[in-house]
Amino acid sequence: MITVGQLDPASPDAPVAAHYGDPMREQRLDQALVDRSHRGVLKLTGPERLTFLHNLTTQHLLSLEDGQATQALLLSPHGHIEHHLWITAFDDALWVDVEPGALAPVRDFLLKMRFFTKVEIEDASLKVYSTLGFERGDVLPVPPAKFATGVVPARPTSLYPVESLPGGGFKRGPDYLVFDETQLPDLPRAGLWAYEARRVAARVPRAGFDTDHRTLPSEVDLTGVAVHLEKGCYRGQETVARVHHLGRPPRALRLLHLDGITTDHLPAPGTPITVSQRAVGFVGTAVRHFEQGPIALGVLKRKISGDAPLIAGESTVAVESGDDDD
Repeated sequence: MITVGQLDPASPDAPVAAHYGDPMREQRLDQALVDRSHRGVLKLTGPERLTFLHNLTTQHLLSLEDGQATQALLLSPHGHIEHHLWITAFDDALWVDVEPGALAPVRDFLLKMRFFTKVEIEDASLKVYSTLGFERGDVLPVPPAKFATGVVPARPTSLYPVESLPGGGFKRGPDYLVFDETQLPDLPRAGLWAYEARRVAARVPRAGFDTDHRTLPSEVDLTGVAVHLEKGCYRGQETVARVHHLGRPPRALRLLHLDGITTDHLPAPGTPITVSQRAVGFVGTAVRHFEQGPIALGVLKRKISGDAPLIAGESTVAVESGDDDD
């Protein structure tokens, strides 16, 4: 009998399986299928759906064609990340999936901004599943599908070019938007712990988990994948342009190695990172990796002076240098 491990009930990820009996083995699987059905999905239809989202988000969407997908951000007026969107064009509609808990605020914001635009916005009864372990160019485990099959191949492998990602690449294959779960590819199951461990090791951030209320896209390496720097006229665009042209932002996403000796407890998201009792950043997602041990993502001030150790909760922290360090 397979044991399905559950996350802390207070976690936004609690609705899906943490593991299926052996979380470390699941991290080692060559290829695996991960249930991420707790993500919210919206369906946008109407002749002005592309223009509508193009004008509101950081991404250039006017040329998004059927079968393509991309990432985008909704920013505050000051350029801080509010929501991270995956946008898939399929069957004369846009399917927008967001982090758990973000569906209602994103939907309410879009409805508020609709005015007289010819676009309809509704909740979609689709579930998101992800695959791990696929290299770019691998044959997808499900061929290009029509809705009749119950599966939409939402994000093909080529959208995650492995060699361009930090930490050696996040070897995730296609994501699927699913009507009928019986049509999913026949792959071993891995729980969300395995997915998150591999994501953290590759320094791939999640909005709301590895960001705070003042995080800029460039601080967490989302500019390259979710921001089109040659378009304007969206909320927060002035800040994005200013930071891009002036150079490095004040903070940066870093991979943290936790000592794993002082305590068995991983620091909770939002735990301050301090040096000599002075806050210099915060912890995002902390995980146990099958090779690297306890690690986490953290957002830190770019320059930290002094020789005192970094502390996160009860753990001493070592920071892995970023590609843009001097």
